[in-house]
Amino acid sequence: MNEALLQKALARADAAVAKGPHATPAEGRHRTRHVVMGDPQADFDRVLTLLALHGLLGSDGGLRPDVCLVSVGDHFDWGPASERDRVARSGLRLVAWLASHPADQAVLLLGNHDLGRVGELADFTDATFRAAQVEADQLYAGDDTDAAAERDFIARWPALPTVELAARDFSTWREEQRAWVEHLLRARRFRVAHAAGDSLLVLHAGVTREDLDVVGLEPGRWAEAGAVAEALNGVMDRAVAAWTGGPLVLPGLHHPGNAASGEGMGIFYQRPSLQTEDTERVRGTPRRRFDPRRLPLGLTQVVGHTRDKRVRELVSPGPVRDGVLRHLVTDGTRVDYAHGPPPETGAGEAVMVFTDGAMREGRAEDFELFDLDARRAVPLDGR
Repeated sequence: MNEALLQKALARADAAVAKGPHATPAEGRHRTRHVVMGDPQADFDRVLTLLALHGLLGSDGGLRPDVCLVSVGDHFDWGPASERDRVARSGLRLVAWLASHPADQAVLLLGNHDLGRVGELADFTDATFRAAQVEADQLYAGDDTDAAAERDFIARWPALPTVELAARDFSTWREEQRAWVEHLLRARRFRVAHAAGDSLLVLHAGVTREDLDVVGLEPGRWAEAGAVAEALNGVMDRAVAAWTGGPLVLPGLHHPGNAASGEGMGIFYQRPSLQTEDTERVRGTPRRRFDPRRLPLGLTQVVGHTRDKRVRELVSPGPVRDGVLRHLVTDGTRVDYAHGPPPETGAGEAVMVFTDGAMREGRAEDFELFDLDARRAVPLDGR
C-alpha cells in the first residue's frame, strides 16, 4: 500500500477518535459499488491494505466516493495478550474511521464482539476489567482450565460467564470502545442487518425461520430482505430506546452471558451445525447453533462470524482454506457447502455466503471481499 495514502487514512482515523463518539449522517449520494468486508479482526493497517488492494480507497484516505462498504461486524479482539493495548487502539481507530464516512457509504453491522462492549462488560470500568483480567490470565488454560477455580472466579465476577471471556474472547475491551458502541447504537449507525437487494441480506451470523418467527415477521415475507432487516433492526432500536444501563438485551435475538445463565446466546453467536451432539442445541431460540436446513427459503444471507474451519467441523468435512469466499445452499433437506461465490439458485433454496476469511492470517492478496452487485469476489484491481 502506498505509504502516503496509509498515513492519510491513519490521520483521518486519529482525528475521528480525537473528536469522540460521533457518526456522519447519510448524504444521499448514489454509490455504484457495494462491497462486503468479512470480520475485520485485524490490525487497522491490514484492513486499509486490503481495501487499497481492491481499489476501494480514495486519495484522501477514506473510501472512494462511489463505494459503499458493509462491515459484517466484530471490529474488536484478536492477537496475543502482550499486544492488548495496541489491538484495543487499532479496533477503535477502525470503528471511528468507518463512522467518519456518511452512513450510506460505510454500513456498520454488529457482531458479538461489538455487542460485548455493552453486554457482558457493560458495567465494568477500565480498572475493574483489568483486575478481573489479571485473575483470568492466571487461571485460563483453554480446555484445561480448572473447573473449580473457574467457578470461584465467576462467583467473584458474576457479570462474566467464563474465565475465557476476559482472558481471550473480549480481551481488548476498553471503556472508550463502549462509549463509541453506545453512541453508534443510539444514533442508529450500528445495525443488525442491511438489505442489499430484494432477497439479499447482510448480517453478522445469519437468521433462521425460528428467529424470524420470534420477531413476528409473517412467513410470506421471510424472503424479503427489506422486511427482514426492518424487523431485526426494529427489535434493536426498541431495546436501545428503553435501555438505561446494564447489559443490552435484544429480546429473543441476543442475550448476553453471565455467571448465572452461562455463555451469551442468539443470532450474533450462532453457527450452522449438522452434528448429532448439537441436535438439542439447535432447537428453540436464542441459541449458539442452528440447523442450516432451517434457513429461510428464497433469501440469500451474506454473513461473517464463521470461518471455513468451523463450517468444515460442524457441517461439511473437507479441505480448509482461509481468505476465500464460501457458500452454503439448502432446499430444506440437502445441504451443499463449497468454496467460491454462490451459484444461481431458485425461490425454493436458501443461500448463505460466508465472508470471514481470517483477515489477519495469510497474504493480504488472498483475502476476498464480496461484491454485492456481481455476487462474486471483488477483483484485486477493483475493476
